[in-house]
Amino acid sequence: MRGFAGLSADNSKRLPTFAFLYCSNNPVDRGDHPSYTGIVKKRYFIILFALSIMLVSCLNWVMEKPSFVIREITLKPRSLTEMTLLIGLDVKNPNCFDLTFKSFEYTVYLNNAEIGSGHLEQEILIPSSSTTRVTAPVSAELKNWGGSVIKAILTGDKLLYKIEGKTDIQTFLGGVKLPFSQEGHLN
Repeated sequence: MRGFAGLSADNSKRLPTFAFLYCSNNPVDRGDHPSYTGIVKKRYFIILFALSIMLVSCLNWVMEKPSFVIREITLKPRSLTEMTLLIGLDVKNPNCFDLTFKSFEYTVYLNNAEIGSGHLEQEILIPSSSTTRVTAPVSAELKNWGGSVIKAILTGDKLLYKIEGKTDIQTFLGGVKLPFSQEGHLN
């Protein structure tokens, strides 16, 4: 009498847990074949690899987006028409795992006027469930600033800000390119 996967009834106790991986007519699927262990390991490896690919592709479902808040702006003049702004950003990681920013590109707007843009190529580690201060340089030309921005800076009025861009985030689950946009008020 023949049992599952071409094994006789007395050999059916050798049947592994993942019986669906075995073909009934393949002689290699018998436990007494010399390459049986290697083939089983290869099949388990393929399944494990497929599961890991599925896990990495679901990273956007698992990971919450970090938030960005501008806390301070420091002006460093380069010439009469150009300056570098050092933006003090608080980056909050709401996840229960660390995030590493591989690259970070951004554009800053004050009172709805584009002030300038910049990028960081150094890696930035944002520990799990914490906030990290990041200093982001922005190259700016004064001719692009509206009168309301200069007036608000000189008088100390509230400034409406917006920062948007994209970052390449690496986690223990894999990497993802993430666009972001954050608005708020700066005193």
